[in-house]
Amino acid sequence: MAMSCYCNFRREKMKNLERNNKSDPVSIFILLGFPCTWEIQVLLFSLFSVIYVLTLIGNLCIICAVWWDHHLHTPMYILLANFSFLEIWYVTSTVPNMLANFLSETNTISFSGCFLQFYFFFSMGTTETFFLSAMAFDRYLAICRPLHYPTVMTVPRCIRIAACCWVCGFSCFLLPVYLISQLPFCGPNIIDHFLCDPGPLMKLSCVPAPATEITCAVFNSVLIFSTFLFITGSYALVIRAVLKVPSAEGRQKAFSTCGSHLAVVSLFYGSIMVMYVSPTAGNPAGIQKIVTLFYSVLTPFFNPLIYSLRNKEIKKALRKLLRIVRFGQKQLIKN
Repeated sequence: MAMSCYCNFRREKMKNLERNNKSDPVSIFILLGFPCTWEIQVLLFSLFSVIYVLTLIGNLCIICAVWWDHHLHTPMYILLANFSFLEIWYVTSTVPNMLANFLSETNTISFSGCFLQFYFFFSMGTTETFFLSAMAFDRYLAICRPLHYPTVMTVPRCIRIAACCWVCGFSCFLLPVYLISQLPFCGPNIIDHFLCDPGPLMKLSCVPAPATEITCAVFNSVLIFSTFLFITGSYALVIRAVLKVPSAEGRQKAFSTCGSHLAVVSLFYGSIMVMYVSPTAGNPAGIQKIVTLFYSVLTPFFNPLIYSLRNKEIKKALRKLLRIVRFGQKQLIKN
């Protein structure tokens, strides 16, 4: 009975908020999220809270391992540490708000807050494609051009590449965010998603915006496919070079190093291609939410596991970091 009252009260609140915004320009949006019973909401809150905390811990461990172990101050691990830092903020741009909405009655987000989330989430997603491309290029140079690698991929140059990934990633999505923010929104204001996604947002516009939809679709397609083709091309050359290595041990080491990168690329690109090559395609809202959850929440959660389980250097550095933490704890207890 209490559960039914809660659901009815929540639906009524949302209807009232939507009714109040139908005639005036929209100042708030309602993120529908996952409409279900109160018990399921609490269960989802608990589940995603645990995933979020573990994601932060896993990526922080990789960053600390690279920071503390001087043997990992190489281009490959500098890029990996940047990637882990990116993953922390990538998941933080959506999950805390989603967790708050699980326990909220209205699930509202301001107009400016919605577009800020839109900008930061997709800018970090774009930055991730650039980092995956940079990591693929690094592996190509290391395996296919081993004699030139120390002179071509120096640490200062790697830092410049990382900086370029950050700058380009946060510059690319300024145009789509600007175009969509200029559309007239006069109601309804319910977004059938758990974040401010361009597809559902454009559907709420008072007037059709085919030019904006086509521009965003072309932009997403060029960004996704250009970086994906660059990455797959790099790894195709890497695999061809690895197959020519005479020793089985050398081939295994090379495949082990690249296997983790390929796993992350497959997880990320497999899901975003479903969503953003054609943002207003007729995917059911439930499918859109599940796919978005996969690349925005589960992929950052799995990445530290993939890199730590398949990389001996990372595992060694993590064990060293654990010893340092334990030693520090013992010193605190003694004092």
